[in-house]
Amino acid sequence: MPETAAASQTNETSAHFRTIIIGILAATGGLMSGLDIGVISGALDFVADTFKASTFAQEWIVSAMMAGAAIGAVLAGWLARISGRKWALVGGGVIFVLGSLACAFAWSVSTMIAGRALMGLAIGIAAFTSPLYLSEIASENTRGAMISTYQLMITVGIFLAFISDTLFSYHGQWRWMFGVIAIPGVLFVIGVLFLPYSPRWLMMQGRREEALTVLKDLRPTPHEAHAEIRAIDEQLQQRQGGFSLLLKNVNFRRSILLGILLQVMQQFAGINVVMYYAPKIFALAGFVGTAQMWCTAMIGFVNVLATLAAIGLVDRWGRKPILYCGFSIMTVAMGALAVLNHVGMDSQAAKVLCVFLIMIFIVAHAMSAGPLMWVLCSEIQPIKGRDLGITFSTLTNWVSNMIVGASFLSILGWLGGAKTFGLMGLLNALFFVLTYVFVPETKGVSLEVIEQNLMAGKKLRDIGQKV
Repeated sequence: MPETAAASQTNETSAHFRTIIIGILAATGGLMSGLDIGVISGALDFVADTFKASTFAQEWIVSAMMAGAAIGAVLAGWLARISGRKWALVGGGVIFVLGSLACAFAWSVSTMIAGRALMGLAIGIAAFTSPLYLSEIASENTRGAMISTYQLMITVGIFLAFISDTLFSYHGQWRWMFGVIAIPGVLFVIGVLFLPYSPRWLMMQGRREEALTVLKDLRPTPHEAHAEIRAIDEQLQQRQGGFSLLLKNVNFRRSILLGILLQVMQQFAGINVVMYYAPKIFALAGFVGTAQMWCTAMIGFVNVLATLAAIGLVDRWGRKPILYCGFSIMTVAMGALAVLNHVGMDSQAAKVLCVFLIMIFIVAHAMSAGPLMWVLCSEIQPIKGRDLGITFSTLTNWVSNMIVGASFLSILGWLGGAKTFGLMGLLNALFFVLTYVFVPETKGVSLEVIEQNLMAGKKLRDIGQKV
């Protein structure tokens, strides 16, 4: 009996380790997204100087990535369904490498925008496929942490890009800023080639034995693997496709709308305003030259630490308590930053307080809306409509991202710093209320139970209740 228990413990540890390694490799798709978000922050002023770009042109150099990502998110649903999650990730990685090299060799604003759009196409594919893949290989007890790893990789990518930008900024070498990020893209493609296929995708292709083999490697016992296969099989008996389900089923439409709302909340909270334009925000506080860049790099580091903390909390505290905490802190931080901009930041103490408030905002977002919106969007969609549902939510993420990126400099010039940050504070207060009204708590609940509750017509905030 002790030997049996020891063998069981060994199998459980081995399965858990394999799942973690596979999850980290898949989540590295987020690294590309982070590199792309981070690199433009440091490179933008140098690119603008080289090509004499106007404010409008700068906004579109930033936003072209999001436009490409929106297209990539739409294509990703088809790619992930036809070729599988694994090969969709490989394709995204290859496109990312090509896009980063195109930016490095750009000779005009238009070619830079084209290269950024190509990188965005890759990011859109990865942003759709990585969380989907992670949700399908993880158990219900580790799903939140696994999908949050994707967001962690985004923050790692942002931090690495900020550091790289800072080092290259001493000599204004913006082409190297873009060129060097092709290296992680190549490594990502190689790593993904070793990933197994998603067991749910294999089942959708009728490849039951292969799916069972994958799950036996990822679950502690064969019993759990067989039980999950039966649960997936039961779901697949509902012979409705994504668009058919969208037209016929009001409950699926509700989950689509919730996914859209979650991504709007994530983006309009203001995180990418800080990430894309951090040096310009620090310029408002009186920081100049490389001081702007090192403050930005420090923000990237804090972002990584906070997201790492979120991974440890998401499956312990639950989704909603963390979101409540995050939106509350972001409301206060943006409100205080608005007041600080209004009274002025002439003193050294005011400059330090500005950096502190931005860091508090980054921590709050990185521990809440940053990772958790991806977690929730991957959990709330029924299996027959999951690809379409996540396509809608990912598309919304990038369209919202593009709106924010394409308008922030203009809004800042129009309203000024105080009113702009005050508006961001009010939006975060609104998102706190929307979390209470619509967002479900899904901690420790299987995807199958969430789907049953959704299709039974329960209120959206209640679909995470255990049966």
